[in-house]
Amino acid sequence: MSDKRTDYISWDEYFMGVAKLASMRSKDPSTQVGACIVDKDNYILSVGYNGFPIGCDDEEFPWARSGGMLDTKYAFVAHAELNAILNSKEGNLAGSTVYVTLFPCNECTKALIQKRVAKVVYFDDKYHDTDASRAARKMLDAAGVVYEKYEPSGRKAEIDL
Repeated sequence: MSDKRTDYISWDEYFMGVAKLASMRSKDPSTQVGACIVDKDNYILSVGYNGFPIGCDDEEFPWARSGGMLDTKYAFVAHAELNAILNSKEGNLAGSTVYVTLFPCNECTKALIQKRVAKVVYFDDKYHDTDASRAARKMLDAAGVVYEKYEPSGRKAEIDL
């Protein structure tokens, strides 16, 4: 008879929790996204969140969502998935899974496919009907990359920091 705990979190809860925690590092006032890449043995390979590249001061670059290209964040922000890929100390991501708080855009999808990521687990898909999301799904399907919506367990996790 075992006395081990039975209320521990699942791997999916753990990795999506890491992605959500990473998203809390983002300084983007409108959308905070986090990503966690894990290998087939459930080792975390990398984590990322959306923000400006190293050396680009977030006090000097724009966070606006509308205006000219150089007046908005879109020309400058690196997405969470791309940051996770670039932050990885492991060059080989083949067969890995990325847990991401927001379904990847078409640009991040290209990078995930090129790095041979095998599976995408996403929390939210609020841009589902945009051309960027349609293009991402088309590429994921063509490349044989599995993608699935994370099904929340309804559990709450609280961390005192």
